[in-house]
Amino acid sequence: MTSRGTTKLVRAGEYAAEVEVELIDGDAGWPPYLSVRDAEKLDDVREALREGDLEHAARMSRVFRLTPIEA
Repeated sequence: MTSRGTTKLVRAGEYAAEVEVELIDGDAGWPPYLSVRDAEKLDDVREALREGDLEHAARMSRVFRLTPIEA
């Protein structure tokens, strides 16, 4: 079993976050997959963004504010 780092994007409302996680490559199941810890991290960041707790989300990720543009 091997793992490799990657970045997942999480979006909630007007905010987005880049979350660093490890993808696990293995012989069984549906590789690649996330560990339970990394899946919970994604959920925690998403919840913090929804609640507007940007400080908490920023401790676990890079947070961005999405700004719509007029075409």
